[in-house]
Amino acid sequence: MVESDKERPVIFGEYMVSRRTTVRATAKAFGVSKSTVHKDLSERLPGISPALYAKVKEILEENKQQRHIRGGLATKHKYEEQHLLAVNAANAAKKQKI
Repeated sequence: MVESDKERPVIFGEYMVSRRTTVRATAKAFGVSKSTVHKDLSERLPGISPALYAKVKEILEENKQQRHIRGGLATKHKYEEQHLLAVNAANAAKKQKI
């Protein structure tokens, strides 16, 4: 994907606004780093398209406010999965003893 320095921030911004995605999801969709997306959106986009930047900034702020919730849910799912694996292993060990 080859765009000019002025096209890429707009493409990222439009994608983020249309799908209300995170920086991480946007980076993954375009196959670039989170740093690239963040720099394009926070530093380059305001000079190119202030109106689009205002919309992107709202989404970035919303994502920032929800960050601790997402992190907590990810940790919860991690430990639930580990618990299920441990239970399955214990059940398998019991079946082998019988």
